[in-house]
Amino acid sequence: MTKPALPPAAPLPAVGSGFGELRAGPLGVRLAEQAWELEAAQRLRYRVFYEEMGAKPTVEMAASRRDEDRFDAVADHLLVIDHAFGDGPEGVVGTYRLIRRPAAAKVGGFYSAGEYDIACLEAFPGEILELGRSCVAAGYRTRPTLQLLWQGIAAYVFRYRIDLMFGCASLHGTDPDALAAPLTWLWHNHLAPPALRPRALPHRFVEMRRMDPAEIDVRSVLNGLPPLIKGYLRLGGFVGDGAVIDDQFNTTDVCVVVKTDLVTDKYYRHYERRLRDALDAEPRALATLPQAGAPS
Repeated sequence: MTKPALPPAAPLPAVGSGFGELRAGPLGVRLAEQAWELEAAQRLRYRVFYEEMGAKPTVEMAASRRDEDRFDAVADHLLVIDHAFGDGPEGVVGTYRLIRRPAAAKVGGFYSAGEYDIACLEAFPGEILELGRSCVAAGYRTRPTLQLLWQGIAAYVFRYRIDLMFGCASLHGTDPDALAAPLTWLWHNHLAPPALRPRALPHRFVEMRRMDPAEIDVRSVLNGLPPLIKGYLRLGGFVGDGAVIDDQFNTTDVCVVVKTDLVTDKYYRHYERRLRDALDAEPRALATLPQAGAPS
């Protein structure tokens, strides 16, 4: 059966520039809208990246116990809230940073451009979105939490009519030979087509083809891949050419590219129904809100 055409571009029922809050039991996902919410996300990132995963903070970060950079001020920040712990900073248990073209333009480009030549992605004619700084608190790295994060991303993609997502995804550790199997497997099985293939910058380029692909234990590779990368692959994601060592974060990065067709297909009916109901109930109010894809 042919999927019906998308309704005219219009925002979902929203709080500010967001999409309200999606709930699953005590957990909810929404966009940060206040300064304390961004600070809570930065503190969570510090705990996970620096205290747990061995990243190396600057002196300023160590003093503030916050992971922050110049991109935070222009990005949207997806939050997972455990309302069982309250509605304040203590309830923030997951986060994802989302950067669209207008936001990147304010700071001179995307974060990924510091590791990859992304000119082919920037030239993409549709709406593009950079994903990054994803982390979930210990004890919440479960299927329900990850599914809720993906639902939040899907709502964001739907609202802003995003056509292409990309970002640097990380494998733990900085020894590429220790990661030979996953890097080689990703290159041989999920390399992006040339028109959408970022390439690691020459001075940071690490060859991903590090072993004979016939010697790879595929089951072991799949079991060992971070859930985030597996999530991208399930959506038909590709990787760019070349890995990048990130000594600050104690990771080896790959650039992942995902066309959003499967995201919008999966969540289309749910959000189409919400949109139709909202338009029936509040046509005048919604008509005064910015159109989807407009800078927030």
